[in-house]
Amino acid sequence: MGNDVKSPVTPAIRVLREAGVSYKEHQYTYVPKGGTASTTAALGVPEHEVVKTLVFEDDSGKPFIVLMHGDRSVSTKELARQLGVKRTAPCTPEKAQKNSGYMVGGTSPFGTRTALPVYVERSVLSLPRIFINGGHRGFILEMDPAELVRVLAPTPVEVATLPT
Repeated sequence: MGNDVKSPVTPAIRVLREAGVSYKEHQYTYVPKGGTASTTAALGVPEHEVVKTLVFEDDSGKPFIVLMHGDRSVSTKELARQLGVKRTAPCTPEKAQKNSGYMVGGTSPFGTRTALPVYVERSVLSLPRIFINGGHRGFILEMDPAELVRVLAPTPVEVATLPT
């Protein structure tokens, strides 16, 4: 193995090791504001299999996580409807970092600073594999989506829209 780059041991990695999750680590050069398109280009995987970890809040300011396909956006109106709240919106980067404990671009749903409710786009769970952030910019974990269910017990939602 010619990769001398040491993998970061993030809170996410600690949680996954403790839970006995099987995963493969992938590292690449992080591109600021590159989003899942840069992950896809670096790893040569379909953007639909790259799962974004998004920190949202409801109208009362309560934070939660939404796991979404890299090539889809979240319909905030539909999300609010499915959660039974007036509105939902992405958190500011500062608030997202404060709640998750991770820098934006390196947010993982595993090992968050505060225990946050997790919602997942239902179709993510039927993918053969997913690529999800390992808690550090440029650090992606490949795993079976069944592990998301086992470790996070996320609530499935159907809120995906095509990006505008």
